[in-house]
Amino acid sequence: MTQQSTIRYDRANDGIVTLTLDDPGANVNTMNDAYVDSMATVLDRLEAELDGITGVIVTSAKTTFFAGADLKAMVHAGPDDAQAMFDEAQLVKAQFRRLELLGRPVVAAINGTALGGGLEIALACHHRIAVDDNRIQLGFPEVTLGLLPGAGGITRTVRMFGLQDALMNVLLQGTRMKPARAKGIGLVDDLVSGRENLIIAARSWILQHQGDSAAASQPWDRSGYRMPGGTPATPKLAAILPSFPANLRKQLKGAPYPAPRAILAAAVEGSQVDFDTATRIESRYFASLATGQIAKNMIQAFFFDLQHINAGGSRPAGVPAYNAKKVAVLGAGMMGAGIAYECARSGMEVVLKDVSVEAARKGKAHSAALLDKQLTKGRVTAAIRDEVLDRISPTTDSADVAGCDLVIEAVFESAELKQRVFAEIEDLVESDSLLASNTSTLPITDLATAVRRQSDFIGLHFFSPVDRMPLVEIIKGKQTSEVALAKAVDVVRQIKKTPIVVNDSRGFFTSRVFGTLVLEAAAMVGEGVNPVTIERAATQQGFPAPPLAMIDEVTLTLPQKIRAEAKAAAETEGNVFAEHPGTATIDRMVDEFGRRGKSWGAGFYDYPADAPKHLWPGLWGHFVDGGREPDFRDLQERFTFAMSLETVKCLAEGVLTSVPDANIGSIMGIGFPPLYGGALQYINGYAGGLPGFVARARELAELYGDRFEPPELLVEKAAAGARFS
Repeated sequence: MTQQSTIRYDRANDGIVTLTLDDPGANVNTMNDAYVDSMATVLDRLEAELDGITGVIVTSAKTTFFAGADLKAMVHAGPDDAQAMFDEAQLVKAQFRRLELLGRPVVAAINGTALGGGLEIALACHHRIAVDDNRIQLGFPEVTLGLLPGAGGITRTVRMFGLQDALMNVLLQGTRMKPARAKGIGLVDDLVSGRENLIIAARSWILQHQGDSAAASQPWDRSGYRMPGGTPATPKLAAILPSFPANLRKQLKGAPYPAPRAILAAAVEGSQVDFDTATRIESRYFASLATGQIAKNMIQAFFFDLQHINAGGSRPAGVPAYNAKKVAVLGAGMMGAGIAYECARSGMEVVLKDVSVEAARKGKAHSAALLDKQLTKGRVTAAIRDEVLDRISPTTDSADVAGCDLVIEAVFESAELKQRVFAEIEDLVESDSLLASNTSTLPITDLATAVRRQSDFIGLHFFSPVDRMPLVEIIKGKQTSEVALAKAVDVVRQIKKTPIVVNDSRGFFTSRVFGTLVLEAAAMVGEGVNPVTIERAATQQGFPAPPLAMIDEVTLTLPQKIRAEAKAAAETEGNVFAEHPGTATIDRMVDEFGRRGKSWGAGFYDYPADAPKHLWPGLWGHFVDGGREPDFRDLQERFTFAMSLETVKCLAEGVLTSVPDANIGSIMGIGFPPLYGGALQYINGYAGGLPGFVARARELAELYGDRFEPPELLVEKAAAGARFS
C-alpha cells in the first residue's frame, strides 16, 4: 500500500480484514481517482490472500462514512464527456461486484452518514450495521442534484425491495433516513448503540457466519432468487406499471426534471434483465444526466452554493460565535407563533408577547398543534413535546422580556407599530441583545431610528409557514454592525434555517423579486390570456406553485400597498416611478370586483367551504380574450426572466453581495424553479450562456415591454464572456 492510499488494509489473526476508508487529503471520503486506484489495489490483495481471509469489514476513519461522488469534477463535465462518465461508473461498479462476489462475508460498519455513493458501497456488502445515532443520515439524495445513483444503487435496491418499494421508499424522493428508519425498511440489517460497539458487532457477525455460503453472497446471486413483487412480466405488477409514469408526471406537475424520469426508466428496464446488464443501463442514464445542464444547475445550487452559505460565507469573520439563550418574540400572530416554535424547538427560552392574553396563548397553541402532529407521527416523544412547550411563556407584560439576549419583532407590517414596540422593550432586555424585525418590505434603516442601539438592529425576514420554510433573509441596515450581522447568522443557524444576507432597500431581495413573478402573472390576465394556461405555464416551467394561486396567498392588497409605498418614495426622491402592467389587473380585482385574496375567500380563485378551490369564473367574463393564443414558451420564460433580471438589478445595486445568496434565496424563499439552480445560475446555464440570455431578453422586451431589457451589468458580463460566480 502506498502512502497516498485512501483505504487502510488491516488483517487480524482471526483472518478478518478491516478496510478503513480514510482519504489523507480530504476531510471526507469521496469517489475520486485516488479512491478508485486504492480500491483496485485492495481488491487485488483480498483476492490474492483469499485463502487466509475469514471475512471483510468496510468502515471509515472520518466522521462520515463516505460522502459519495466527486461533484467538483462532475459539475464541469459536458456532453463530450458522456462516454468517460459511463466508463467511470462501470469501473466503480465492477469493483463493487468483485467485493460482493469475493466469496467471504463482507460487512459494512457504518459509523457516520452514508449518502449516495457511500450507501452504494454499503449495499455492495452482504450485511450492514450502523450506529443508532439520529445525526447519521442514509439515503440516495441524487435526484435532488439532478442525478441518479450511478454506482449500482438502483440495480441493488430494486432487487432488494422490488420495483415499487424501491422507487417509492428509496429512489424517487431523495429521502435521507435516520438509522432506525433505514433498518425498518431493510437498508440496514442491525444497529448498535455506540461507535465503540460497531467493529465488535461486525466481527461477531462474521465469526458467527464463517463457512455460510449464503452469508457470503447477495440474494440476487443465489439459486432460485425471485424479485420481490415480481418483474414487469408478472401480471400483478404489469397491471399497475402504467400508473408509474402517470403518477410521476402528476408529482412533477409537468416540470422538465430529467432525473426522476431516468430513475424510473433505469429501474423498470433494469428489472427485466440480468444484474450486469441492469448496471450498464443505469450507467447510461447516469452519464446522460451527469453531462446535462440541469444536473450542473442543481449541483451548483444545492451543493456548492448551499455549502458556501452554511459554511458562513456571508458571515463577518473574526466575530465570536453566538448562541441565543432567551428570546422575546413580539407579536403572537401567524408569523410570531411560528418563530416562537422554531426558537423553542432549538432550545431557547421564549417570551411570546402580545396585546392580549388570549392572543399570546393562541400563539403558544400553534406550537402545541405542531408538536401534537409530530407526536402522532412518532417524530417526537411526549417528554420532548412538553419540554418544548414549557420553554414558551405567553404574556402581555413588557417586564417579562427582562434577561432576553434576542428580540424578534413580528407584529403587523406597519412602520409606526414596529417602532413603538421596540421603544417599549429596548431598556428592558439585555444591553447587548440583538434587535431584529421580521419584515418583508419595510426598510430596516428607517425602523432602526426608533431605538438608540441602531448598530444592534437588523432584519430577519422569515417566510410563511415558518415551520416549513427553510430560509431566513437577513437584512443589514446602514447602521447595523458586523457583530450584529454575525449574531444574526448564528441565530438563523441555531434554529436550523438557511441564512442569506442582503443590504437594506425597499422590498430587500426576496419580496422585490417575488413581486415580479406575481405581477407578470397578473399582467398576463390583463392581456386576456387564459388563466389555466398561465398557471400551467408556470408549473411546467418548474415553479412549485402556480403564480395566481400565490398572489391569493399573499393577498392582492399587498402588491397594492407595496406599490403605493414605492411610488411615494420614488416621488420623494424625485425619481420617475415605472408602473408594472400587472398592477392594473390587481386594481380591477380589488377595487372593481372586491376580490382581495384567499383570506377573504375570493381572489383569482374561489374558495368554497365544501369544495376544492377553483379559478374564479369571472376571469373569463372580464379578462379572457377567447381568440388569443399566446406563445407558451414566452409565457414560461416571462416568469423566469422577470425574476432573473430583477435579481441582476439587486446585484448591481448592492442589495445582493453574493451569487450563492441570490441562487439559494430565490429557490428556498420565493420558489424559483430548482432545476435551474437559482435566478443567476439560470442565466449562466441558459442556451448560449449570457449572450444567449441577453438576446432572448431583448426579444421579450420588444414583445412585452421595457421591463425585460437586460441591465447594464448583465450586458457587460455577456460581452466579456463572463458568468455569475
